[in-house]
Amino acid sequence: MVEAINLKAGMIFEKDGKLIKVLKTNHHKPGKGNTVMQMKLRDVRSSAIVQTTMRPTEKVDLAVVDKKQAQFLYRQDQSLVFMDLDTYEQYELPLEQVTEEIKYLIPNMELQLSFCGEELIGVDLPATINLKVAETEPNIKGATAANGGKPATMETGLVVTVPNFIQVGDILTINTTDGTYKQRI
Repeated sequence: MVEAINLKAGMIFEKDGKLIKVLKTNHHKPGKGNTVMQMKLRDVRSSAIVQTTMRPTEKVDLAVVDKKQAQFLYRQDQSLVFMDLDTYEQYELPLEQVTEEIKYLIPNMELQLSFCGEELIGVDLPATINLKVAETEPNIKGATAANGGKPATMETGLVVTVPNFIQVGDILTINTTDGTYKQRI
């Protein structure tokens, strides 16, 4: 059992027979009244996202989540196919369970699969990944990183704000937690 005040983004807990993933937490103390935890949660199985509040002392059962090293193979209809790197067993995960993560997935990339018992419940991406710029505005002569930025569409369809000197074909390091540009390689 864990108190709501100790929940962090990425943790998974069980409530009413559902597996719930914490996406975002905020400790809120209004001027008048009791302190509450404002939370953005996602049902792991249905992918429904809910905004809710909990008392900081409210307790929840953390789910036992096992991790396996895997490789993303390909997209097939409405699911993604992954391969366990130890046993070479293949797993399918419905697209609706990885709506945010799919923007970062490229074939043959290594990541971790999350299991609750025998059930595949999601993927854990590395902290950063390298993606190729597929489309962006032309290079502006004399542009520097301090001039702001421009949108760039990556090879996976992810749109990132990048410095003005970035060109089509450049390979960039992208932060997977918030989808921001880190550096050009």
